[in-house]
Amino acid sequence: MRTIITMFLLLLAGSGFAQTKISGKVTDPKGNPLHGANVFLDGTYDGATTDTEGNFNFTTTETGPVTLRITYLAFTPYSETFDATTYIPKTFSLKESLNSLDTVVINAGTFEAGDKGRVAVLKPLDIVTTAGSAGDIVAALQTLPGTQTVGESGRLFVRGGESDETQTFVDGLRVPQPYGASANNIPTRGRFSPFLFSGISFSTGGYSAEYGEALSSVLLLNTTDDPDQEKTDVSLMTVGLGVGNTQMWKKSSLSLNVAFIDLSAYQAAVPQAVDWNRPYQSLSGEAVYRYHFENNGLLKVYGAFDASRFSLNQVDINKPEKVRFGLENNNFYFNSVYKGYFGDNWQLTAGLSHGLGRNDIRIDADDVDNVENATHLKMKLKKTFSEHIKLNFGADYFITAFDEHFQPFGGVRYSTGYDANIAAGYAEADILFTKKWAGKFGFRASNNDYLDQSAIMPRASLAYKVSKFGTLSVAYGDFVQAPKQEYLKYSSRFENEKTQHYILNYQYARNGQTFRAETYYKKYDDLVKFTSTTYNNGGFGYAKGVDVFWRDNKNIKNLEYWFSYSYIDTQRDYRDFAYEVTPSFVSKHTASLVTKYWIQSLKSQVGFTNSFNSGRPYNNPNDVGFMQGKTKAYNNLSLSWAYLLSQQKILYFSISNVLGTHNVFGYEYANAPDADGTYRSRAITPTADQFFFVGFFWTISKDKKSNQLDNL
Repeated sequence: MRTIITMFLLLLAGSGFAQTKISGKVTDPKGNPLHGANVFLDGTYDGATTDTEGNFNFTTTETGPVTLRITYLAFTPYSETFDATTYIPKTFSLKESLNSLDTVVINAGTFEAGDKGRVAVLKPLDIVTTAGSAGDIVAALQTLPGTQTVGESGRLFVRGGESDETQTFVDGLRVPQPYGASANNIPTRGRFSPFLFSGISFSTGGYSAEYGEALSSVLLLNTTDDPDQEKTDVSLMTVGLGVGNTQMWKKSSLSLNVAFIDLSAYQAAVPQAVDWNRPYQSLSGEAVYRYHFENNGLLKVYGAFDASRFSLNQVDINKPEKVRFGLENNNFYFNSVYKGYFGDNWQLTAGLSHGLGRNDIRIDADDVDNVENATHLKMKLKKTFSEHIKLNFGADYFITAFDEHFQPFGGVRYSTGYDANIAAGYAEADILFTKKWAGKFGFRASNNDYLDQSAIMPRASLAYKVSKFGTLSVAYGDFVQAPKQEYLKYSSRFENEKTQHYILNYQYARNGQTFRAETYYKKYDDLVKFTSTTYNNGGFGYAKGVDVFWRDNKNIKNLEYWFSYSYIDTQRDYRDFAYEVTPSFVSKHTASLVTKYWIQSLKSQVGFTNSFNSGRPYNNPNDVGFMQGKTKAYNNLSLSWAYLLSQQKILYFSISNVLGTHNVFGYEYANAPDADGTYRSRAITPTADQFFFVGFFWTISKDKKSNQLDNL
């Protein structure tokens, strides 16, 4: 009797945790096995990768109807729905995709960085293992051609455009405040940690009609769809500490990062050319939640906050005493994106984002406070008619409310601000004419109710595969953007600023080697000009140049490196310029060499980055003419060293400007001459000639193999 009861309980327990074995084989149309194909049940973490014979097997606790999906590079994805409990092993034959590695890919104007890109110039780890970048995505991107190193800013300046001409998007939704709080001539950083992103697309021009309100470029950051495992990351650094954790469940996962930065100890140990009253402090965090629906849909919710404060005394060439500047900044960004499939090859993407930025500023005894609320609503539909034709169309709605208050000491409180709504729609078709010819054609239309301005912007790209590994691409596009916030808060009597992009690109990519050469021309119209009493859109300008990029991780064992060079000829007549000249943030020649070498015997990765810029123009009122001065050339050699104490523990060290070069970004001149008729000046230089960083990074995971080397 006891034996019968025991058997009954075992059967009852087994029925509660019944597992079904899913197995089979994956081949090409000729019956050859496909090794490394991904096989999984949609909406679950159940799956496997095929072995050298094309076989796969895994178990699942799913019951009832399930959808098996099979994906393999250069082949059409396969899906089949069946009852999990009655599954019979079988062989699946995949069809060769016309969108294969041998098919033409449009490269004009875009750098892809991600494992999903078929022709990725960089991988995610390259973005954050660049010596001198200190884990900042923006700093790493400044080693790519088309960018300018504007050290006193820390922001992205692309192909003759100012930093506000580049827009940042997370999972397709705009980030209204992408940079951290800073002071005049103190460089800032991007707000986002690289740990949560799986891919980056950096378009230096000619970008898709899906995106707008950017005259020069867009930076697209894509959060990870699914983490590989549960883990905890701990970081102890000379400038602060951080902790991250990832949890996974059957159909969902959650990743968190929190960091605290305090420069007090670093400032005491390594003095800087900054007179701090309170060194920079910040508390920041990010989170990504992911949920897989039964209907093949994926919901991702991303949130980030940043609270920072600092106070310092700054030299003002026009005042005998230093100016006391204090800032408290609070920033919150949230977005939610759903992506799913329905009907006959339709894909829906819908999302909402909101950014809140608040600044409390004190300049000596004067008070300034402002707040910006910015919302982005997005909906996109994609229809795949065949492997030859794909159609994308959708709509955006941007809502911005900005309010600022200024109260001089003992004076009257002044208020400025604006409310602007931008409605936009777009349509774009990807057409694969043959394996050698491809095109992307579309347009974007928008209306800004604050400016009472509408625009229609055509976009077009065409690519031809000139050889097995080489592609020639051309691109054209019209782009508009509202003037800067510093103008809009005073008046709505502006027009959109405009550019036209013309791009010719050649790219060669083969087995760890990539060569890109791109020439471009940009025409600017309706830029803002002003005097002490008037504003108008009478400005104009141009930018033209050549960008070259070479990457190799094949020819020298354990060594990866890339080299970039840019030449730019650009002039503008805008702002309060006397006539058309090259702006002060532009260097005619820029070059970067980035190297990363793995030394097995030392369990170390050593990296070097050398950045060079020719001199930048500046205006010297003591000489005849306008913008006739030129700074000396900029040079910065940085070193990084990551040492594996154990498989999951890393000691990391980096130093910027190893040679101690005294770089100068420009000069500030007094508004009026002294008694001798001379305008006094001072050089704008880095806050310190060198920056030292030491960190300890510890990863805790089940496989006891994962570490943060890819993120350093």
